[in-house]
Amino acid sequence: MTHVLLVCKANVCRSPMACAVARQLAQAQGRGTQLHFDSAGTHAHSGKRLDARAKDVLLKHRYTPPKSRSRALTAQDFERFDLILAMDQDNLSALQRQCPVSLRGKCRLLLSYAPDLGLSEVPDPYYGDLAGFERVLGLCEAGARGLLAEL
Repeated sequence: MTHVLLVCKANVCRSPMACAVARQLAQAQGRGTQLHFDSAGTHAHSGKRLDARAKDVLLKHRYTPPKSRSRALTAQDFERFDLILAMDQDNLSALQRQCPVSLRGKCRLLLSYAPDLGLSEVPDPYYGDLAGFERVLGLCEAGARGLLAEL
């Protein structure tokens, strides 16, 4: 089984959205038992619920929102996961600072799996409107599809 961790700052919108998308796309391909997805935040306050706007967008597009609450990245995550995918460069830098040097090859940007987009980052929609969450969902879909194609 391949274990993939998706990481943003607070683990209340981008990374849980990406996790829900990747999990559901993998299941649709019949690969749900081969791939495990989870999410965490580099600066998460554990126990927060998924942002209501993220939940609404996921439901609108027929994705099952994650039931788990936010959690902070742990040192054990670098050992447990085969891939650790950040939503943006700030979070990737935070991962690389915390990650043992020998394991840094596991850390990448999610959108590195969607090079045709011409973007490297999934922007943080938290302080914006619903349109920002819709955009994030589309980027998560593109990154997840590319990831699944490579795995």
